[in-house]
Amino acid sequence: MINAIIIDDEPLAHDVLLHHLQQHQKINITHQCYNALDALAWLAKNPVDLMFLDINMPQLNGFEMLKLLAKPPQVIVTSAYKEFAIEGFELNVTDYLLKPISEERLSQALSKVTQQKQTQAPETTKTTTAFFKVDRELKKFILSDIDVVEAYGNYVKVWNGNQSTLVSNTLKNMLHTLPAGEFSQVHKSFIVRNDAITAFSTASLIVNEHHEIKIGNAYKKQAATLKALMLSHS
Repeated sequence: MINAIIIDDEPLAHDVLLHHLQQHQKINITHQCYNALDALAWLAKNPVDLMFLDINMPQLNGFEMLKLLAKPPQVIVTSAYKEFAIEGFELNVTDYLLKPISEERLSQALSKVTQQKQTQAPETTKTTTAFFKVDRELKKFILSDIDVVEAYGNYVKVWNGNQSTLVSNTLKNMLHTLPAGEFSQVHKSFIVRNDAITAFSTASLIVNEHHEIKIGNAYKKQAATLKALMLSHS
């Protein structure tokens, strides 16, 4: 049995999928969401094997949501827009279906899901450490100890509580190095560890009660998503 969720802001799209899925008894729709924020909150407590994911949705689009998942399941994109297909496959989606979706095309996509599920390698061990250059040496950092990464000229400050370490790196490179779904950029000068966030206000957030970080205007949507995730775990 493959447990799946439908995420689409159009009720008719849900109805079409549910109709076609009557022919596929091994697909169990465990939940239906009509926006990405609700889906993130639900997925935080209810893992699934498969997502039927629309792209154009209010507040947060499907691909933005997908990038926030630390361990995304298989994804079948269901979209009316073919121009996003390349980005979809760059995100390792299993298949990309154009609306209106036919039963035949859906069956082909589900065959890919089954094949991929059967050939999946054993889950790899979660990354818990990283090495960064400090002075002239590489130093090992425990990721769960990193609260904040702050841009500092040609360096970054890696904060653990009130203690900081000066690392020879850029904020952009740090964002690519740190595990996706566990760290987020919330300001042009700051990256935070998601599960270290302890409070939000309108314009800032608190990290482990030691750091108040302003939310940059370009990162308001990202911050709103993190807030939704934090509330879902509360």
